[in-house]
Amino acid sequence: MGTEGMAIQHIRHWIDGKAAEGTSGEFQAVTNPATGAQTGRLPLASVDEVDTAVASAAKAQREWAKSSLAKRTQVLFKYRELLDRHREEIAELITAEHGKVHSDALGEVARGMEIVELACGIPQLLKGETSTEVSSRVDVESIRQPVGVVAGITPFNFPAMVPMWMFPLAIACGNAFVLKPSEKDPSATVRLVELATEAGLPDGVLNLVHGDKIAVDRLLTHPDVDAVSFVGSTPIAQYVQQTAVAHGKRVQALAGAKNHMLVLPDADLDQAADAAVSAAYGSAGERCMAVSVVVAVDPIGDELVGRIAERARNLRIGPGDQESSEMGPLVTAEHREKVASYVPQAREQGAEVVVDGTGYRVPGHEDGFFVGVSLLDKVTPDMDAYADEIFGPVLCVVRAGSYEQALELINSSRWGNGTAIFTRDGGAARRFQLEVEAGMVGVNVPIPVPVGTHSFGGWKDSLFGEHHMYGTDGIRFYTRGKVITTRWPDPSDGGVDLGFPQNT
Repeated sequence: MGTEGMAIQHIRHWIDGKAAEGTSGEFQAVTNPATGAQTGRLPLASVDEVDTAVASAAKAQREWAKSSLAKRTQVLFKYRELLDRHREEIAELITAEHGKVHSDALGEVARGMEIVELACGIPQLLKGETSTEVSSRVDVESIRQPVGVVAGITPFNFPAMVPMWMFPLAIACGNAFVLKPSEKDPSATVRLVELATEAGLPDGVLNLVHGDKIAVDRLLTHPDVDAVSFVGSTPIAQYVQQTAVAHGKRVQALAGAKNHMLVLPDADLDQAADAAVSAAYGSAGERCMAVSVVVAVDPIGDELVGRIAERARNLRIGPGDQESSEMGPLVTAEHREKVASYVPQAREQGAEVVVDGTGYRVPGHEDGFFVGVSLLDKVTPDMDAYADEIFGPVLCVVRAGSYEQALELINSSRWGNGTAIFTRDGGAARRFQLEVEAGMVGVNVPIPVPVGTHSFGGWKDSLFGEHHMYGTDGIRFYTRGKVITTRWPDPSDGGVDLGFPQNT
């Protein structure tokens, strides 16, 4: 579909509290995945533009760090109020550029707001520790202070939620922030930043630059950037960590996944099938916590696959702004073709294609980036559909002869983001949650994303760096610890004795 007669939005950076036109001369198209039409023109930042944003952040951070916790909290509460007032608008922007259905987009905004609410409690979260009289009249105090300027690099699949996992907590801790959102769906992220300024955040504390590898590399190497938060694919996460650490920065880089859902023979199979369909195909499978593999323990494999297939075939696929749609398009045409390629490839490698969604098209939206859902049975670990992170609506089923065999399969994966077990046996569930090698575990919960007071992150190749996102780990990442030892003389002493040896 062409763009003749359609208004193309000119997207801008946000630097030092106001919109900034791109000056590099390099631009990229933003499209509506449901129609394939161009809807926006995105500037790609030059090194000079990134430097301007970082300089603004560095200047603003010095004063922001001195601001009272009461002032920061006041801004954050106002920001939460504005987000609530504009949640429908933000969800519509997500649907228009990412493609996910409106209800899913609203859920994304709500999950992001949860971390804003966490940040509103920053006076409690930044409380230090004190030990008195560790020695005669000596006290020791531990405090946490901001790291400085933080860069955030966020993915296309959650253009509102993931940025809100980062910058609200970072600025609550007294840092300034430079955000580089995905080039594919930037408008919702831009709106988040505009609303933060409207809430009273001082100019320069939160900046946004659009861009590609040039912008990313400059943020990773800039001497005035002190920390980097990243969410994206495993190869890029590894590159981000290695590059930023080599330039003296602390890094939290959340990476890819291949999440397994283990179904034991005693499980409620209807519940398990409902969960598998929702977790595998929700948001078109474009999420790092999607269930990619169901591990069915004998003898329930055939029955479970049948129930999943029945539900999968009845999913309603269409534009995200249509109320009847349960799944929208993929984000780009290139990604759609890549996802679809795994299905015939799996068939050639010996898998049974129970549901084939590769030829699916939506009437009236033939130029949209739609693909149907696919279900592959009797998949083995040597197949590409099992080994790769597909990041789309393709669900693999692997058969296992026992709990032990299933656990070995899950733990041998290079990734360890999330996992789940479906069972009625509390002992089996407890054993699994202790033995499985993953950062987030669900018991009869298919997508075990923690609430804001607990931290989000995986193990193995799903995390590069030591800190998970938000929660307690988020506070630790965005602050540095300092220990202060004090000794005050008693007025009756007549002087100060520091305990050093003296000549007599």
